[in-house]
Amino acid sequence: MRCKIIDEDDSILVCLKPAGLAVQSGRIGEADVVSELKNYLSAGNNKPYLGLIHRLDQPVSGLMVFGKTPQAAAILSRQAALRADGEMPEGAAQTNYGCERMGTAEGKHGRDMPPSMEKEYSALLYPESGRSLPEEGTKLELENYLIRDGRQNRSRVASKDEKGAKWAKLELEILKHSSQGYALAKIRLITGRHHQIRVQCAAAGFPLLGDARYGSPSGRKYAARLGFPSVCLCASGLCFSHPITRKRLEYRVEELPWKI
Repeated sequence: MRCKIIDEDDSILVCLKPAGLAVQSGRIGEADVVSELKNYLSAGNNKPYLGLIHRLDQPVSGLMVFGKTPQAAAILSRQAALRADGEMPEGAAQTNYGCERMGTAEGKHGRDMPPSMEKEYSALLYPESGRSLPEEGTKLELENYLIRDGRQNRSRVASKDEKGAKWAKLELEILKHSSQGYALAKIRLITGRHHQIRVQCAAAGFPLLGDARYGSPSGRKYAARLGFPSVCLCASGLCFSHPITRKRLEYRVEELPWKI
């Protein structure tokens, strides 16, 4: 099995997805995360339940959580959806990223509204020709309106007034520069749009290293010379409330898939 099980109980399963493995594949006989995990669970249950809560692009590695019962999946999905549009529920208290990021939300949504699911990403950024990367320690907020093209499986930056445009925002911090011209960044999504990190970073002049879809041809060639055949993006942090115990759980990727 290519997926690595990080944590599991009767209600949840947390795994580390490798780059290149699709979450779900429509091709018969092709491996994917859901099929691998169902095969793993079927060892003790002929008809295991596995609720898909959120997705990662096929070239992206990182942490994922699944519900092992319909009840757990529904509660986890509710947490994941709370801030998909960047809207804080009435009564929610925002703090720093981590297991105490948000207090219990009350108000019109009810006393038992769980805190939102929080995700943190690590990425390698590369400057486009004629551009330079921000200095180490720089913190940025990127805001755009994005439009998704389902037929092309792409998203693009748009104007606010374009039909179908949705507001997108992320927070980014440059952690470390490499002597080879790229930098390690920590990214937190405020909204959850299709290909959001890849699109917004490319629009800002520093696409993700190895991104064949949104990076420039020169950037892709440079990444290949450095040995990065896939987009350098990892879902490296995941925080949510256990659907049964309500304990706030936090998981981190111990070692990123690339060195800097």
